[in-house]
Formats: sequence, structure tokens, C-alpha cells
Amino acid sequence: MEIGIIDIISYTIALLYFGTLTYITLYCLMQFHLLYHYKKHHNELKVHPEVHPKLDEDMPMVTVQLPIFNEMYVVERLVENIVALDYPKEKLEIQILDDSTDETVEISKRKVAQYRQQGYDISLILRSDRKGYKAGALKEATDHAKGEFIAIFDADFLPEADFLKRTIPHFQNPNVGVVQTRWTHINQEYSLLTKLQAFQLNVHFTVEQQGRESGDYLLQFNGTAGVWRKKTIHDAGGWEADTLTEDLDLSYRAQLKGWQIIFLEDCTAPAELPAEMNGLKSQQFRWMKGGAETARKMLPTIWRSELSLSRKLHGSLHLLASSVFPFVFIMGVMSVPFIFVINPLGIDTRVLSIFMISLLSIIMVYYVANVQGVEPEVSFAKKIIKFILLFPVFLALSMGLSLHNTVAVIQGWLGKQSAFIRTPKFNILDISDKIKNQKYLQHKISPITIMEGIMTFYFIVAMIVGLYTGNNTLVILHALLGYGYGTIFYLSLKHIKS
Repeated sequence: MEIGIIDIISYTIALLYFGTLTYITLYCLMQFHLLYHYKKHHNELKVHPEVHPKLDEDMPMVTVQLPIFNEMYVVERLVENIVALDYPKEKLEIQILDDSTDETVEISKRKVAQYRQQGYDISLILRSDRKGYKAGALKEATDHAKGEFIAIFDADFLPEADFLKRTIPHFQNPNVGVVQTRWTHINQEYSLLTKLQAFQLNVHFTVEQQGRESGDYLLQFNGTAGVWRKKTIHDAGGWEADTLTEDLDLSYRAQLKGWQIIFLEDCTAPAELPAEMNGLKSQQFRWMKGGAETARKMLPTIWRSELSLSRKLHGSLHLLASSVFPFVFIMGVMSVPFIFVINPLGIDTRVLSIFMISLLSIIMVYYVANVQGVEPEVSFAKKIIKFILLFPVFLALSMGLSLHNTVAVIQGWLGKQSAFIRTPKFNILDISDKIKNQKYLQHKISPITIMEGIMTFYFIVAMIVGLYTGNNTLVILHALLGYGYGTIFYLSLKHIKS
């Protein structure tokens, strides 16, 4: 029987659709496997022992590094928070790594002068250019750091006063090179956007990080709210600026050298979430592209290493996590023509039910992270209601971000160079704080935002056609995609400074 061009196109559409669903399902099953290790960890009551020096004089020298760039709204509260750390003043050095090009520099100078007069060992490191961006600033400052250990905080973090006393003692184990703590969110309830970010980050800072540690897989330093042994940084080759996720890169190089990263789920560091869409997009772009760049760089080394097969597999899937977005994007695009080839190809739509395992896996992961794993002071009933309301919206907006994140991943894999675009913070803490007219808001509509508007129209039409023709197989999917892209498009326009 002769196969025509229409048949070839139809089979290609079906193959692409089922192929992307298969990859997404495998990714979700990997997440479920981490959930298994996370639950096993908690069921066995495995916790890191609380070890504390008996006297202040037993505590080692610590350097706190604060890399900042144009953070005029939050730098003052950052410095004030760091000098309030409960740690012997004579054992604490503070380095402000300020690459700013605006009023932030003057604020930094003023705070340094203020606290020097009070006896703090605090210095301001200014650079004439942003060579290497954050990695370059850290590399230069580390060469001059007095501390045996280096704590790093981004501009939006406000660590608790006992942060160092809860993290530094874990370095009594000579194999520990990094201690990473869990992020919490000081403006989680500000808007739907911040609630959804917290919803996702809670998964990473419970199920993923603790699951990887429990399963003896490779972890990561998250760029902030953690402490490095300075010797580990040097032994692993130091900070490198050839990826946008210098933290992930150095984490893997350190572990391949034999150093251990431990994650303290019960030690938290509050931070401000991006309160506007374009800031969130810049953060996502950096994370997704940097993840792809690090995978491109480190995967060959991982597979040439002497790590166990399970650690190689999980490490590879970890580094490839951002690559799920191109598959989500292609799945969405192909789902529209797919509805027109179901009948001609005689596809039994009941076969699609097998892919529900991916949805069920993710529901369980997010349920554990956001209902069981965080906010013990909130009632179970409130957390359940919040979860039921947020999860569909989170799913829709995650798919709506897939075009934006796909561009980032492709650029990362192709090795396209781009600047380190920091995520602006505005000291947005509660509903009374306003974003409007803030200096760091984006001024232009990007081509990707225009494409997101087109994708909104594409899926709304697909949903209407499905309802009109009675082909309801993917109507719910297209409704979620239309809502997700539409919300991303609307908020991107809303948060552009006129």
C-alpha cells in the first residue's frame, strides 16, 4: 500500500506528540523517584546532627560575600541584616562585591563607612568592568578572603541571625565542602505570581535537594544561602564564568573531586521572590540557559568519571532538567494538529491514559512539598485548599513559559554567549508595596512576548474548534495552554515600564 505525503505528515505529527509525552513522563518519573528517597529520608528520621562549638573562640574565621549589581532598593537592608548575624565580630569578615553602575554604589559606600566605625571588618570591592559577571566578582574576592569558610548571599536574602552557627559546625566533617540551606519566601503572599514561584521552589528545596542527598546522588549549591569551604573552591578549580549557572558548575566539579555537599532542610534563609513577570523571565532564562550550558560542559566529564552508574544517571537527569521545556513546547504545538490525525490514523485515544502517570507523579511531588513539607504553622485544611487552587494554575503557567524557556535551553546547548542578566528586586514585601515606576522595570516588548500572544490565540482557537467539532480529547489541555500563555503574555505587558 502506497504511503502518500499526507500520511507521512500525519505519522510525523503523531510520532512527535507521543515522543514528547514519553520524555515528559520519564522526567516526571525521575521526580517521583526523588520523592521516594525524600519520604524514605523522613520516615527513617535521618537528620544532620546539630553540632555546635562550645565557645566563641572555637569558631573559625568566616567571610561573608555579598555579590550585587544595581540593587538600590535592597542593598541597605541586606548589609544591615548581615552585620546582625550572631557570630563573633572578630571572626567575621564581610565583603560587598558591588559591580553596580547606579546609585547602589553610593549606598554601599555609606553602609561600609558606617559599620567600619562600629568595628566591623567590612570592605567594598569595586570593579571597573563586569568581567565574568557574578562568577568573576566571586573569583576576584575569594583570592582576598580571610575566612576559612565563605558564606554567599544574593541581594534579596535575609538570613536568620543564627545562620552561621547552624551551618559552620557541619564542616567538622573534613569531607564536607558545601552546606546549602533551604530558601523561604518573605513575600510569598504578595500576588499570584509570587505564590506560584514559592509553589515550585518548595519542590526543589524539599523533594529534590533532600531526595538527592538521601539517595546519595549529586546535589547543587544554589548560588546563595550556603557556605563553602574555601579549600573546596580552589581544589575544584575556582569560579568559572563560561556558564550562566556558575553555582551548578562549581558544585559538580567539587563533587567530582570527592567533596560532599550537605543540604539542611530545617535551616532556612528567607528571600524576596521576583514580583513582576519580566524579572521572573530573566531569572528563568538564566537558570534554563545556564543549566543547558552546564550540561553541555559537564556531562562528558561525569560519564568519564568513576561515579556509580546510578549517580551518573541521576546527575545527568539533573543537569538535563531544563531540557524538559522544549519537549513541553513541542508537545503543546503538536497537540493541535494531532487532534486532526486521530481518526485518519485510527488512534485509540484511550492509549493516552498511560501518560496520566506523569500527571499523577507530579501531583504527588507537589503535594508532599507544599502540603506536608513546609509551613507547619498553617493548618492542613488551608494548605489542601491552597494546593487544589494553585496546582492547575501552576501547571498552565509552566506550560505558558515553555516557549521562553525553550529559547534559553536551545541557546545554552548551541553555546550562544549572552550577558548575566540579574533579576531585579524592589523591596516588595506585602500588598501595600507597589512595583509601578520602579527604576529596573523592563522598557521594551520582546519578540518572545509577541510570540506568546500568538500562542494564546493558537490554543484558544484549538479549544473552540475542538468544542465545535465534538472532538473533546484535548480540550482541557488546550484550555490550560491558552490560559498559561495568555497570562504570561498579559503580565509581561502589564509589568513593562511605560
